[in-house]
Amino acid sequence: MPRPIQALIHSTALTHNLQRVRQARPDARLWAVVKANAYGHGIENVFPALRAADGFALLDLAEAQRIRQLGWRGPILLLEGVFEPRDLEICSRLNLTHAVHRDAQIDWLASHKTTAPHHVFLKMNAGMNRLGFTPERFRAAWARLNSLPQVGEIGLMMHFSDADGPRGIADQLATFQATTADLPGERTLCNSAASLDHPEAPSDWCRPGIVLYGASFDYPAHTSEDWGLRPAMTLQSQIIATQTLKPGDTVGYGSTFVAQHPMRIGVVACGYADGYPRIAPSGTPILVDGIRTGTVGRISMDMMVADITHIPAAQPGSSVTLWGQAPNGTLLSVDEVALAAHTVGYELMCALAPRVPVHVTD
Repeated sequence: MPRPIQALIHSTALTHNLQRVRQARPDARLWAVVKANAYGHGIENVFPALRAADGFALLDLAEAQRIRQLGWRGPILLLEGVFEPRDLEICSRLNLTHAVHRDAQIDWLASHKTTAPHHVFLKMNAGMNRLGFTPERFRAAWARLNSLPQVGEIGLMMHFSDADGPRGIADQLATFQATTADLPGERTLCNSAASLDHPEAPSDWCRPGIVLYGASFDYPAHTSEDWGLRPAMTLQSQIIATQTLKPGDTVGYGSTFVAQHPMRIGVVACGYADGYPRIAPSGTPILVDGIRTGTVGRISMDMMVADITHIPAAQPGSSVTLWGQAPNGTLLSVDEVALAAHTVGYELMCALAPRVPVHVTD
């Protein structure tokens, strides 16, 4: 029997979440963001459920090739553009749209020999201060791109730094609109947070990412349920042993947990080598047979421990839900687990280890 840990990818949840964004943005086309191997879910696993999107957005050429091999003939956007001149040949072969965010990328296009002009999105840095041309330099970059025979359509893009926080988007949106007011081209401004929470931000193309996978972009202010989303990944395992503790007994490396009263604990086949956060403290939420409890002691490479004192029926073979949906339907948000571990749900899903079997289900 294989080790009893697996990740389940819920195709109906993916379809539902995509439709949720469509309801929020009925006039926009949607890039389904599948970077980082579809946020750890697997591009091949999510593609059937997300192929109703208008395009796919990702980072690297290998992932773009995988999308094409799955039969996708529609738009694919490279969110960080190309990294060296020869990448442009692959963009031509795969018919990829790519972001342009620095002068060198324009230089490469100017030297590129092609019979089919490239479709690009020129990126503005309106305050995120990662990629893009500053507003002062944006129009000059646009003019230079527009003069190149190697370039066809020029879209305009930016990324909000605070769409999920109290600062909001007003200043950055105003900067973008003032700078691009009379420029032609499709706009893509909205990430997950802006797509659902900022209808005032116009966007010909929205770029939903984390919401497609059923996590909240602003937890704990709002849960995924608040946004009408469903979890697309369940990480589940089983109890493989039980122990009985008396007061004063310790658990795990470093003896960081000391029992204050008689306890019963279950050893779970999941550890940081599976992608579970080692930093997660005692008390991090977990479901055993669909009943809520907490972890005990440090997370080990291959194992962790759950408090099953109040779950008398729990025994080796009992189901354990690390996040997602338990067999009895009880939900444990990946965001709640991430909060306990002082991180975000994005990281937990992206960190799913290759050794964990992944299966697609409804």
